[in-house]
This record gives sequence, structure tokens and C-alpha cells, in this order.
Amino acid sequence: MRIGLISDTHIPEACEHLPARVFEVFRGVDLVMHAGDVYVNRVLDELATIAPVIAALGNGDEGLDGHRFRLEIDDRVRPAHLLTVEGVRVGLTHALPTPDETSEAVFQRAMDTHFGGPLDVLVMGHSHLEGITRFGRTLVINPGSATLPHNLVDVPGTVGILEIQAGGRVTAEVINLG
Repeated sequence: MRIGLISDTHIPEACEHLPARVFEVFRGVDLVMHAGDVYVNRVLDELATIAPVIAALGNGDEGLDGHRFRLEIDDRVRPAHLLTVEGVRVGLTHALPTPDETSEAVFQRAMDTHFGGPLDVLVMGHSHLEGITRFGRTLVINPGSATLPHNLVDVPGTVGILEIQAGGRVTAEVINLG
């Protein structure tokens, strides 16, 4: 399974539409996972022209923190999603405290709360900082922001690709849209 990863699009605050390059990079994916701060449902509809979409509810999607926009109720959006692909447990949420910010114990409790136990792969956003790292057995992927990388305007953003192959082999990469 090949999964397109995107987060923190902040449309229409950041820009009016997803960058065209997102559609090129995601061509042929089996699923798109949006890690929150979508802001408007049409972003999910545009991504759904590529492949089925699931999204995490971001802090801005609820109109919190002074954000003007709010997602309408949509079955594709939840606080967290859990998928099992080829025996690999993949979780999607907007933000979890990671061990580099708090502790391993807090990270594990957050995974228990959101996903009912440890994950093999966690996809999350929120920081607008792209990266792939490992905490224990969990591969953590943040695709960054497709429209506001590092909270900068008019700079090419980033997305990610997660591949899960037969037998549970996992590879991930972050792709610069520039």
C-alpha cells in the first residue's frame, strides 16, 4: 500500500488551493492521510480525486486558537484513525507529545489513549516541521506543511509518502514540493 501524507494545509488562510505539485506527488497512491488543520472540507474533496481520504481533527479545524474556519461534520475526519496494513499498526492524529518533548512514558500513554496500544507507525502534523524519526519501535512521520512549511509563507512545502509492502516492510520519505 502506498499512502500520501499531508498536514497543516490551513486553506484558505495559507492560500486558496493545494499546490498542483501535491497531485503529481500523490498520483497512484492508494490512500491519502491528512494529519489535521485542514480548515475547509473542499480540501478533502480535492484530495479524494486522487484516492480515498482520512483526516485527523486538528486544533484549527474546530475553530480553536482564534482560527476563523471550521470543518463541517465529515465521516472522513476523526481525532485519530488506526489502520492495520500487512500487520503494521498505523495511527493518524494531529499531535501527540513525543519523547523528545516529554518522556517515553507520556508518549506510550498517549498511544494507549488514542490507539489502544503501541503503534508501528505514527503519522502526525501540527508543528509544520517535516521529519521522520523513531521512538522505540514506533516510526514517527510528520509530513510538515504543504502550504506553510516552518510557518513560512510563499515557500514550497512538503508532503510524505509511506509505503507498506508485503510482509510488513515499511519505508517513508518526505518530499519537498519545490
